Amino acid sequence: MKMKLHRKIFMIALLIFFYAPILYIIIFSFNDSRSLTNLSGFSLQWYEKMFHDDTMMGSVFYTILIAVLATVISTIIGTITAIGLSKSRRLIRNLVEQVNELPIMNPEIVTAIGLLMFFSALHMKKGFLTLLAAHIMFCIPYVILSINPKLRSLNPNLADAAMDLGATPWQAMIKVIVPQIMPGIISGALIAFTMSFDDFIISYFVTGNGVSNISITVYTMSKRVNPSINALSTLIIIILTVVLLLANIIPALIDKKNKTQKNKEMYE
Repeated sequence: MKMKLHRKIFMIALLIFFYAPILYIIIFSFNDSRSLTNLSGFSLQWYEKMFHDDTMMGSVFYTILIAVLATVISTIIGTITAIGLSKSRRLIRNLVEQVNELPIMNPEIVTAIGLLMFFSALHMKKGFLTLLAAHIMFCIPYVILSINPKLRSLNPNLADAAMDLGATPWQAMIKVIVPQIMPGIISGALIAFTMSFDDFIISYFVTGNGVSNISITVYTMSKRVNPSINALSTLIIIILTVVLLLANIIPALIDKKNKTQKNKEMYE
């Protein structure tokens, strides 16, 4: 009994440790004064200042634009790559999957420096394109990892059966395979969006003047007392929370819908 009580206390303390700083930021984003320690009243002035700050709004625009573009491109590339690997020889598939895991296991600072040197060697001016290319690069592995389990659970003869019935390879992929692995694709896309939206280290090394995301802006503003950081951070927390909820809810709903449809077909 005591052991169970200790576990509950430990779990509660752990949750407080993780979420207290987040709640602190959200609460003080509505503070009436510039103080980051004393609450003096409720106010939306820091949100108003945030929305009227060109630097902050510019970083929000670039963050969302980069995240959306990186998500779309990396999802398309990752999906095609994962499907192609599922039809490849075992040796090639294992080799590519191991290479795919390197960017995930590699420390971000090493990846950032490597990309910085790579873009410098190509004489590419740091800015929007280098930032987008870097985000696509580190998002693709997460998409592939999300899709691979769904592909392994599929009947390997589905595509062949579709082509025997007159479908082209492209039609077999789009109309047969892709709908079956859609939960994995959506999960990969949402994870890619989250990773891109939240990235700081790689973005800091590969971006140039005039192009910065929210993470870089928050880091720059943190060197001086500016309560608008709390408002901007709260905005990030809300967006990422919504995306993570969707990442868990949407695939579950699609799986439930597919199971219901299969059960109806069986009874018919």
